[in-house]
Amino acid sequence: MNLLRLLLLTAGFISSLLSTALAAPSTEITWYGQSAFRITTPSGKVLYMDPWINNPGNSKGKEILAAIKKADLVLVTHGHFDHVGDSTEIAKKTGAQLVASFDLGKAMVQYGGFPEKQFGFGTTGNFGGEVSLLDGEVKVAFVPALHSSSIEPPANSSYPRGLQYAGNPGGVVVSIKNGPTIYHTGDTDLFSDMALVKEYGKVDIMMVCIGDRFTMGPRRAAMAVKLVSPDLAIPMHFGALPILTGTAPEFVAEAKKASPATTIKVLQVNETFSWPQAKLTMQTK
Repeated sequence: MNLLRLLLLTAGFISSLLSTALAAPSTEITWYGQSAFRITTPSGKVLYMDPWINNPGNSKGKEILAAIKKADLVLVTHGHFDHVGDSTEIAKKTGAQLVASFDLGKAMVQYGGFPEKQFGFGTTGNFGGEVSLLDGEVKVAFVPALHSSSIEPPANSSYPRGLQYAGNPGGVVVSIKNGPTIYHTGDTDLFSDMALVKEYGKVDIMMVCIGDRFTMGPRRAAMAVKLVSPDLAIPMHFGALPILTGTAPEFVAEAKKASPATTIKVLQVNETFSWPQAKLTMQTK
């Protein structure tokens, strides 16, 4: 009888948690492959992060890009083609503002054709700085990364040929009102100051590069997760290009050893999940 009562109480508790999750305003997160994400806030604001949507790993990328009608912000971590991606096309279609470090934003306008009127002091900063956007619904902190950053203008453009300076590479910590705090690492190696990202608030979701060759691979990425200790870690920057040899199964195995308290969520390309439903699902497992 006691066991039956315990089971009923447990079932009631789980049902209550799930009901709360369904009633609460949610943040939706979609992965498009490589390092590209769309975030839809509880009030319906739309953010694109490193939006290389039409990438080789996304068979529907071209049609998804063509169908984009709304975007409020485009966030870019550094100046490589697989992160700048489709930023300019999205901005021209939607009027979205560019959120990037000052030098990167200037380079994207000067060499990448990003609309000049859609980048300015209202949405820029540099490492250690934080900006409040969309009437306070979103805060973005600029944090360092160990990598490189440059822009190569299209060959058929009037811009100077060759690589152009695009500031220092970085990551971003995005804090969403009534939603999660998200750390997108950009492209980086492991470095000890990742542990200080938590100064911007408890990280709920860490989007972590694992591809190796140009960034940290699965083992070092797992060590990065340990330093940040997020509730949920999502591997990215793998699979879209054959030269990136790091794999999700390798990362999952390493992360389970390095940071067992963190849930690892391996998304399929174009998969969407909601927060806080995902968090409550983690808690009831």
